[in-house]
Amino acid sequence: MKIERYQRIQEVLKARQTDLTICLEEVHKPNNVSAVIRTADATGLHKIHAVWPTDEMRTLSHTSAGARNWVEVDTHENITEAIKELKSQGMQVLVTNLSDTAVDFRDIDYTKPTAVILGNEKVGTSKQALELADQDIIIPMMGMVQSLNVSVASAIVLYEAQRQRQAAGMYEREKSALSEEAIHKTLFERGHPVLAKVAKRKKLPYPPLDDEGQIVADEAWWQEMQKA
Repeated sequence: MKIERYQRIQEVLKARQTDLTICLEEVHKPNNVSAVIRTADATGLHKIHAVWPTDEMRTLSHTSAGARNWVEVDTHENITEAIKELKSQGMQVLVTNLSDTAVDFRDIDYTKPTAVILGNEKVGTSKQALELADQDIIIPMMGMVQSLNVSVASAIVLYEAQRQRQAAGMYEREKSALSEEAIHKTLFERGHPVLAKVAKRKKLPYPPLDDEGQIVADEAWWQEMQKA
């Protein structure tokens, strides 16, 4: 791994927002999933959550975008379980929905731990999501159409969250909010992808990396890696 790439990955991980996330509720189009994950990476999210409509979508979600390598996806059996977990992490749970109680998405304080639920392309968010969320939000529209593509909606909301957090200095941490284990895992897998696949297949631990991102492993580890 080149030192420049190693340093770039470290910079990206340092800015990751572990308390800002998106939850996809049965979004069924792979191109939409791909676009949402790409935006999540671009705005500094570490992880998104999802309730998949089919088992097939669970598989597609892992190969839908290059950005998938940089953004974790936590899968939940249903939206009730997803929201329960998000609230257990102290997050305010927002849901995009046109209702009498909905507020302009720009009126939300996104510097607080926040999760935004985005619903299915055809029917939107479920009744359960609407009942369990803390607040409905809307993206004001001045035309005849009253809804946006789910990936577009996610981008609009996430960039407002990024704007607020950037103004509050939340992307300029001296130390990453991620655990040392998560940082090392990402550095190794993205810096040495071929060796990481072999180590994972052989169930070997990832050895340490030096200050330039090079592997520091004993002879026994290398011998195990080289075995057929």
